[in-house]
Amino acid sequence: MQHAVGSPLPPPHRPGHGPADGWSPAAHHPGAHQGPAPVPPPPPAPPAPPAQGYPAPPPGPTPRPAGVPQAGHPSVPPPDATGHVPLPPGGPVAVPSAPQAPAAPDPAGTTLAVLLIGPAGAGKTSVAKYWADHRRVPTAHISLDDVREWVRSGFADPQTGWNDHSEAQYRLARRTCGFAARNFLANGISCILDDAVFPDRPVVGLGGWKRHVGPGLLPVVLLPGLDIVLERNAERSGNRRLGDEEVARIHGRMAGWYGSGLPIIDNSQLGIPETAAILDDVLARSIASPPAW
Repeated sequence: MQHAVGSPLPPPHRPGHGPADGWSPAAHHPGAHQGPAPVPPPPPAPPAPPAQGYPAPPPGPTPRPAGVPQAGHPSVPPPDATGHVPLPPGGPVAVPSAPQAPAAPDPAGTTLAVLLIGPAGAGKTSVAKYWADHRRVPTAHISLDDVREWVRSGFADPQTGWNDHSEAQYRLARRTCGFAARNFLANGISCILDDAVFPDRPVVGLGGWKRHVGPGLLPVVLLPGLDIVLERNAERSGNRRLGDEEVARIHGRMAGWYGSGLPIIDNSQLGIPETAAILDDVLARSIASPPAW
């Protein structure tokens, strides 16, 4: 017994389109038994109408996913995003200007370049480290002796005799420290350098530091009494410990800083924190009225 069947259902009607191609209800007799008619793929939808007042964008290539290079073009690495500022060529640090406020300038919150001068045993390294550790802004400590001792094989030890070789290594260390200081300052980091600069050698000493770092370098002399220097030097070890006669000779040459116009701190009876606090006061005055050197 054969049952009459109805016509097959038409494909779903999409808004904006007429009956599907190939569909004709009259072509299917109610009593005929045949397979469903093949449905061809729908035509591509027309582009959406442009927004009111804006022209339709021109057709363009399919956008590439992020990170996929275009065919035929090499992948370009992303730019450096570390935030570090490259060192400007020939741009030494300028003389810091005092703030416009009537109050005394606060060196603890200012980017500075400081040169701490003194004989062996004056406490330069200890004071410089403490001062750098307790500032409110990023600060680096650059020790000339540390940089000079980077040379391992062929190190020219001044204890074995001062000669052209040791002098050349001192000059090289000063240039290296000066470059490091400028690099730190260009990236907003203060720095304090320590060196035994002699007043009777201005071209090698202050003149060299001024060339390497810039006219904004603030020199301060740390000069305790000879007995204190001898006592502190006796506590040192390695090639940084000098003979008493050499210490006395260096201390005598350092006395030439008196009358030079540079600020001098006698820390004979001061501890490291007290000396660092006085250093801040001296730097505040130097910022307000930079010394002529």
